[in-house]
Amino acid sequence: MSMARSFTRRWFVIAAVGLMAGCREAPKAAVPPPPPVKVGSVVEKDVPIYSEWVGTLVGYVNAQIRSRVSGYLVSQNYKEGSLVKTGDLLFQVDPRPFQNSVDQSSAKLRQAESQVTQARSQVSANRAQVEQASAAVVQAEAEVKRAEATQRKTELDVSRYTPLAQRGSVSQQELDDAVQNNLANLASVAAAKANLLNAQANVTRARASLEKAQADVETAQADVAAVRATLAEAQLNLGYTKVISPINGIAGFRIANIGDLVGPSDAALLTTVSQVDPIYVQFPISEQLSLKVLRRWETDPRAPRTLELELLLADGSVFSQRGKAELLDRQVDVSTGTALVKSVFSNPGNVLRPGQYAKVRGVTDLKKNALLVPQRAVVDQQGLFIVAVVKPDDTVDLRPVKVGERVGSQWIISEGLKAGERIVVEGVEKARAGEKVKPVPAS
Repeated sequence: MSMARSFTRRWFVIAAVGLMAGCREAPKAAVPPPPPVKVGSVVEKDVPIYSEWVGTLVGYVNAQIRSRVSGYLVSQNYKEGSLVKTGDLLFQVDPRPFQNSVDQSSAKLRQAESQVTQARSQVSANRAQVEQASAAVVQAEAEVKRAEATQRKTELDVSRYTPLAQRGSVSQQELDDAVQNNLANLASVAAAKANLLNAQANVTRARASLEKAQADVETAQADVAAVRATLAEAQLNLGYTKVISPINGIAGFRIANIGDLVGPSDAALLTTVSQVDPIYVQFPISEQLSLKVLRRWETDPRAPRTLELELLLADGSVFSQRGKAELLDRQVDVSTGTALVKSVFSNPGNVLRPGQYAKVRGVTDLKKNALLVPQRAVVDQQGLFIVAVVKPDDTVDLRPVKVGERVGSQWIISEGLKAGERIVVEGVEKARAGEKVKPVPAS
């Protein structure tokens, strides 16, 4: 009985001790240290803003090659897709019909020139006749003067002998002889005047013949000029049978085949030669941007008329040469609301070709005192952008921000941050609002 009581007492004591032990407080769990995060500072500086457009490459000059005369194509003298120079022979049109025209015109020219020579000879002969007839007029005038002088002398003799014969101082025979001499001299004067009129008529006829001969010379010279023009046109057409490149550039595939009938019509395109160094890159800009550019030019005449550009190729590489946007189209496309811009790029080695697509990038604005943070520091939560700001006491403030343009790997923050504030750039998922973190400077 005593043993049972002793066992019961011991169990009770043990149970009581166990119960008391169970009623004691459990030890508190250890507080974890603040999580390490990498932090950086909000940077304030002037930032150039880049814009990108999708551009199309076009030849600086695209020369459509056509034959300027109608004929059959007899040869192709260039390698398709190769570089050709100004004056290089591309195609040959059958020259034989045009050579015949040149030969015929040359023969007509020689004939017309011989007619000019004959007409000039006739002018020389007629001029000699005019001189001879003029000399005869001078001689006839002298004869008239001599005859008139002689007639006046005999007329004076008649006047003097008439009263003397009435008084008997001279005989009637002497008076009659004087009268007869005077009548003879009057006839001589009339004959001399007739000869003078005939000589003058000869001069008139000779001068008319001279004028006609001179007119014949002018007609023959006009015929020569007309034939020379015909010959020049024939020679020009003969030259056009050689289809040459008007520019330095890349010659495309041929469109016409040997033996085809070609000509100057729009449908008879032979090939195209494109100048690719330099080369144009054209791209559309919005109507708003074009207005901005035009207003800048209007308000500031000294504002640059060109924009330096980079070219991003289809493989993601940046073209080695920088270009300049130089030309703005005269109109805005009513269907797209954009205006075309042409930029010029040097193209050493002819790497760029017409028809390629590429991105064009250029600085269109400058943000003064912009606040920059790394893009990885910004968390997008269903359109709400949040940045984890580390306060001076190392606690986290999850702050909503308003973002602007992206600049490389950084983001412009327009609202929500201040310059110099510390932000979490790595380990944002570890940051909790109001909790402490262990900031580690980011590299």
